[in-house]
Amino acid sequence: MTVLQLHLKKKEDRTMNNWKNFTKGFIKENPVLVMLLGCCPTLGTTTSAINGLSMGLATTFVLVCSNIVISLIKNLIPDKVRIPSYIVVIASFVTVIDLLMQAYLPGIYETLGLFIPLIVVNCIVLGRAEAFASKNGVWASCVDGLGMGLGYALALMILGAVREVLGSLSIFGWQFIQADGILVFVLAPGAFFGLAYFIAVVRRFNK
Repeated sequence: MTVLQLHLKKKEDRTMNNWKNFTKGFIKENPVLVMLLGCCPTLGTTTSAINGLSMGLATTFVLVCSNIVISLIKNLIPDKVRIPSYIVVIASFVTVIDLLMQAYLPGIYETLGLFIPLIVVNCIVLGRAEAFASKNGVWASCVDGLGMGLGYALALMILGAVREVLGSLSIFGWQFIQADGILVFVLAPGAFFGLAYFIAVVRRFNK
């Protein structure tokens, strides 16, 4: 095998690894439906598709940015203060997205309320920082954060869409039938029922 062939093979391997890192968060290692992380905002914000999508995208922004920064500074952080340092980085980006949403998306910000600042303690963000970003390069950490974040956002959006359709007979705020839906899906029990069914379907699919 020539030097050029070796170089091309290494490049292909890196591309495949990045693709696996990006796609694993959608189904195989979905943060909500497989690893059961971040269930509190999942249950609390998915009363509609737009709320679930907004929460998911806000978390994706924090995931990507914090993964990149932590990957850059991982060798500069003493082991004894590793977790507090990660939380400081995460909290900085949560503050950024909190202020941006408050300024440019006040309606959604008011609906999501306390769940935006609570991204700081979301197990998904800290978990990816500890399990992946602290052990890998910048590009791989960025891809991992983006894949996990979009997988999380997709799960929240689908769950929110199902609850909105069944509970309010609308989708993304558009009322397609002028009638009363199934009230339980708008309330807290509907979130548990919907999430349980989605987890069962995904686990069946993974098997």
